[in-house]
Amino acid sequence: MRHTGIIIIGFILFGWLLTAQAAPPAETTTLHVVGITAEIDSSHIVVKTSRGPLVSLKLTKQTRFKNKYDPQSNEPPSVEDRVIIQATKDKKALTADIVHYSPMMRQAPDLSE
Repeated sequence: MRHTGIIIIGFILFGWLLTAQAAPPAETTTLHVVGITAEIDSSHIVVKTSRGPLVSLKLTKQTRFKNKYDPQSNEPPSVEDRVIIQATKDKKALTADIVHYSPMMRQAPDLSE
């Protein structure tokens, strides 16, 4: 008799688990933006993607910058640097979390003249 009650409770719990709804999807999405820096200041970065459109991302105090050639640096990229940005998209905006970049090789001025 006691085992029958435990089995019935087990079936009820199992049925409840099968019919329980999943949690609603998160309101934010993580995505990547790849391209060349077209514009940058302390609050946003604009990236020209390979397909043509410009994508504007918000920069925050939590945004981290990773230079390919200087891993210790936390300096932001310059205009025309190649970037891969891990970003979070919420209802309002696209926010940069990590900006991986490769600085363009800039030629030094020719001083031989």
